Amino acid sequence: MRVHVRFATTFSLSIFGLLLLVAGTASAAPAIGWKEADKGLHVAEVQTVLNGDRYAITLVKIDPGAYSFQLLCATEHGKEPLSVKEWAIKHHLVAAVNASMFQADGLTSIDFMKNFGHVNNPRLSRDNTILAFNPVDKNLPQVQLIDRECQDFSDLRSKYRSFVQGIRMISCNGRNVWSRQDAKWSMLAMGMDARGNILFLFCRTPGSVHDFIEILLSLPLSLKSAMYLEGGPQASLYLSTPKITLEKYCTLGGLESDSIKFALPIPNVIGIAKKNR
Repeated sequence: MRVHVRFATTFSLSIFGLLLLVAGTASAAPAIGWKEADKGLHVAEVQTVLNGDRYAITLVKIDPGAYSFQLLCATEHGKEPLSVKEWAIKHHLVAAVNASMFQADGLTSIDFMKNFGHVNNPRLSRDNTILAFNPVDKNLPQVQLIDRECQDFSDLRSKYRSFVQGIRMISCNGRNVWSRQDAKWSMLAMGMDARGNILFLFCRTPGSVHDFIEILLSLPLSLKSAMYLEGGPQASLYLSTPKITLEKYCTLGGLESDSIKFALPIPNVIGIAKKNR
C-alpha cells in the first residue's frame, strides 16, 4: 500500500547462502554466493553494511527462457486476497512476489495493471517503469522491464499482453533516482540485469529506499533497471523447488526474530512457472 509503517521482516538465513559482511559501506562490492534452486533459477542471501546499518537481502535470479511469468489478480480470481504462499500453491507457481502496491479497496493496483483481457487498473500513471510479459510475437523478449524515459511504451504496449507499472528505482544511465529520506521500512523490488534475467530483490531490514538502491548498485548484479514493488508489512516472497524453499515475510514491532512470521494477504502477485520443454 502507498502508506508505509515501519515494520521489520522475518528472515531465515538459509544454509545454502554465502553470507557476506562488508564493514563500513556497501561500496566494497562483495561477491554473491549464488545457489542453484533449479535450472535457470538461482538464489542468494547477502549481508552487508551501509552507513553503519546492517542489511540482510534475499536475491532470486530468474532466466525468462526457463520460466514463464504470470500475473494473478484477486479481481480476476474471486476477489479474495491470499498470502503469497497461498497464491503460489493454489496456482502451481515456483515462486511469487507482490505485483505492486495497492489502493484502499484492497484489490486495485495504484498503477496500470493488465493481464490479457483482464484490467485491474486502466490508468497509466506518471511512474516510469513497467514490467511487460506475455509477448504477442515469439521473437520479442519474453519479459521486459521498460523504462519510459528511454523506451517508447506507446509502441511496446501493443506488443505484450501483461503489464505491471511501478516506481522507477534506477535510471537508464544506472543512477539512483530515489530521493534521500528518513523513513525506513522493509521492501521488495524487481530488477533486470544486462543478460535479461529478472531478479526478485527482498530486503528484510527496515531501511530507506535510497539506501537499498545504493546497496543494489554496489553489488555485482549488472542491473540495468529496477522497479519498486512493495514495502512494509505486505512485502512478501515465496519460492519452493525440490532443492530450496524460501518464505520471506515481515516481523512485528521492529523485532529481528526469525521465528515470528507475519504473512498478510495480498491482492496481486507476479509468479513464475517452469516452462515445459
